[in-house]
Formats: sequence, structure tokens, C-alpha cells
Amino acid sequence: MFTYQGKTALITGASSGIGQSFAYALAARNVNLILVARSEERLRALADDLAQRHAIKAEVIVSDLSQPQAAQTIRQEVEQRGLVVDMLINNAGFGLNGYFETIEPERDHQQVMVDVVSVVDMTHAFIPEMLKRGGGAIINVASTAGFQPLPYMAVYSASKAFVLSFSEALSEEYRQRGLRVLALCPGATETPFFEVASEAAAVGRKRTVEQVVATGLRALERGQRIAIDGRANALLAQLPRIFPRAIVARIAGQAVHPHEDKA
Repeated sequence: MFTYQGKTALITGASSGIGQSFAYALAARNVNLILVARSEERLRALADDLAQRHAIKAEVIVSDLSQPQAAQTIRQEVEQRGLVVDMLINNAGFGLNGYFETIEPERDHQQVMVDVVSVVDMTHAFIPEMLKRGGGAIINVASTAGFQPLPYMAVYSASKAFVLSFSEALSEEYRQRGLRVLALCPGATETPFFEVASEAAAVGRKRTVEQVVATGLRALERGQRIAIDGRANALLAQLPRIFPRAIVARIAGQAVHPHEDKA
């Protein structure tokens, strides 16, 4: 059984989208929060609203997770404030859509830093203390993009495949030590993600952030390792098991082609 009362959760990418929805859902369950993102103004407004609505404590840490030492700095700040992290939600991430040669190398580097390196670094930063206290929970926000190669979003899908595999491995590694690790895999969701990735990257009907978060928390409570949000997304995630990967990659590429007419 998983309990929320009296816990503290650290959420990256908390200023909008799925991260913000996690903040509201957990605050409603009497979880204190550590909110991490780049936008101090948005974070402070969110923290104030959460504290007023739910009488919980909401701390703000401003950080750019594309920077190499970001996770170490966050951990040090958490320790200096006398806080503990019982639940870590690695939600921050972004994707780029386009022909690989047209994407600025620096942007792809930032994408790997946020989507992959920060997930590993943040997990390293907080797992040891969780284990000392008898366990905890980690939710890594992956994506249905991680189940197959995705032309025109090659780095993004590869990054999410890493997060998926990483989460599954840690879930088994810590299965008997009180630490739950979940890979949450949304499909297209109503978030600012597509302001960066473009609407060409949206496949299927978009789900709401509330639906995604409900799927994630329900799966965490059940002790699942992977949670795919939405039945249609769950079916699509099975395609690589049915068809050759070359065919799946071709279909996926057609779906997110940067010049595809989505009308």
C-alpha cells in the first residue's frame, strides 16, 4: 500500500503541463512539494496557490536542467533547507520535430541533457537518502514515443526509450527495498510541449494532463512498472511487438512528418 500523507515530492518541470497537474493532484493528497523549473515567477505563483488551497508547504527551486551540475545544485539546496524527498517526479523534458540535419546541434544536446542526463542525475541525487529512510517513489515521465524509433524526432524517441528501459531496470533492482519506480508513458497531451515540438508531432486525440496524472498515480499505487495513458495509446505501443521495426518506423515517421498536413 502506498501512502501520501506527510510525504514530500520533488517535481521537475513543475511550472506547466503534466508537472503542474502532478503538483495539484499531490497537494490535494496532503503532499508537501518542492517545485523545480526555470521560471521563478510561474513557480512562485503556483506555490502560493497550492499553499492557499491545500494548506501544504510548497518550496521553489529555480533551475535549468540542461546545465551539467543542475541536479547536484538542487540536491544541495534541498539539504540546506532541511528538506527530504520521499517522491521524485522526473517530468521535465521537451522534444524537437524536423529533419535531423536542420536541427541545431546545441538544441539536440540540450534535449539529451534534459530528457536523459537530468533524469539519471536527479535519480542519483535522491535515491540514497530514500533507501536510508526505507524507500520512496520515483515517477519518470517517458512517452509512447519510447516504444519505437521515430523519424523526424529521432533524439526524442531515443531519449524516451532510455527513460523507459532505465525505469524498468531500477524498478526490478529496488523491488524488494521499498522503492517504487514507474515509467509513465503519455501519448499526445494538452500541454505546451507542442509549442516547441510543433503540432506535426501530435499523433491521435490529445489527452488531458489530469488524465495522464491520474493514470500515473493509480499505477504507482498498484506497484506497476510501466503505465501507458489511454487505451488507444496502449494499443499503439504494441505495434513494435506485432510488426517489423522497419515498418513501424516508417508508419511512425509518416505520422509525425514535419510537413504532414494535420488538418
